Amino acid sequence: MSEQTGTTAEATPGQEQVRRDDRAHVFHSWSAQAQIDPLPIAGAEGAYFWDYDGKKYLDFSSQLVNVNIGYQHPKLVAAIQEQAGKLATIAPPFANDARSEAARLIAELAPGDLNKVFFTNGGADANEHAMRMARVHTGRHKVLAAYRSYHGATSGAIALTGEPRRWGSEPGEVGIVHFWGPYPYRSPFHSTSEQEESERALQHLRDTLMVEGPQTVAAIILETVVGTNGILVPPDGYLAGVREICDEFGIIFIADEVMAGFGRCGEWFAVDHWGVAPDLITFAKGVNSGYVPIGGVVISDRVSASFDDRPYPGGLTYSGHPLGCASAVASINIFREEGIIEHARALGTDVIGPQLQALAERHPSVGEVRGLGVFWALELVRDRETREPLVPFNAKGADAAPMSEFAAACKGAGLWPFTHYNRTHVVPPCTTTADEVSEGIAILDEALKVADGYYTGTA
Repeated sequence: MSEQTGTTAEATPGQEQVRRDDRAHVFHSWSAQAQIDPLPIAGAEGAYFWDYDGKKYLDFSSQLVNVNIGYQHPKLVAAIQEQAGKLATIAPPFANDARSEAARLIAELAPGDLNKVFFTNGGADANEHAMRMARVHTGRHKVLAAYRSYHGATSGAIALTGEPRRWGSEPGEVGIVHFWGPYPYRSPFHSTSEQEESERALQHLRDTLMVEGPQTVAAIILETVVGTNGILVPPDGYLAGVREICDEFGIIFIADEVMAGFGRCGEWFAVDHWGVAPDLITFAKGVNSGYVPIGGVVISDRVSASFDDRPYPGGLTYSGHPLGCASAVASINIFREEGIIEHARALGTDVIGPQLQALAERHPSVGEVRGLGVFWALELVRDRETREPLVPFNAKGADAAPMSEFAAACKGAGLWPFTHYNRTHVVPPCTTTADEVSEGIAILDEALKVADGYYTGTA
């Protein structure tokens, strides 16, 4: 009997069989298939997962920043098992207790008058449907989305995306216009303060609307806190300014909270940190930590009213799947019972933030520390004065070697990092203990010596 997995060796296929079958038959996303060798995983619990050799990794990635509640939470697993025994599936046209309860709980958590929920299979299709709702509601066709954003890989969501993963799908959907959002450390507006960055970013958005014609714009979609592309926390006043612009021109404000929501930023929804209520919120990932695929759109009363007497032109076979909804209900209740939102907020203010700032003082390669809750990034540079990135934008192959070596150092020491371009993100499960976070940051401390070795600046 394995101490970690609780199963006999005969009960599961061996590591080599898993690896062999994977390489022969699994087609992996975002990958050149012949150039990858995925690590076979035997099990996971809490903030750790381990391979077939028994090597444990403290997960500072939460997989794809979605395992907010940690691995194998017994109450969440039990809720899925119970629902499977009770009613494993039922089509969307029927009313179902798990679906109704999940919608009620999510609507109660949402700000403002966002009182209805359309369930999807994940975050990408949530953004697809939010865009469709906005277009039908307004009768307009354009949607503004930010550069340095990721909204999913389906046809409309990838068109919204403002980074290189979009390029392979172009030409894309018509009517998508990109603009620059705030990024004080690398300001596209040459700002010298966060207030100035907010003001100039909002003026840029107004200028973009002016030349696009605000009467043609259905929606503005933003990741509340930009995720994969940098953990870019908006300056105070920016989201409120976007809300004001949308109200002025009759534009729908969509907050993409697929990554930022459900505890990740120390709030139920990240917009709560700034007291802003969008018209639509998209969610997935953290609502049930990816235990079962589920996502959705939380809809304001005025948008949902557009479909009181005309059909909404969209649907999904697995919309509101009972297993997904039951897991969302259980997850929300666990968050409340165990104080996970409060714990995540405290980890950010009391543990992660201060310890990462201490790393920045010791390592010249750390250009900036930013984040909140359990959603943080270290931006790594070759020179603090010029802010030259440790690796170039969209670096691959030899150009990406410094970050590859840094990641390898982390993994060798038992930490699984989340790296993207010249950043390493600190995004462990929201249930990670303070001691576990400190353990991981100690490994980062050692691994950053690799990045320091590429430093060319004088300060």
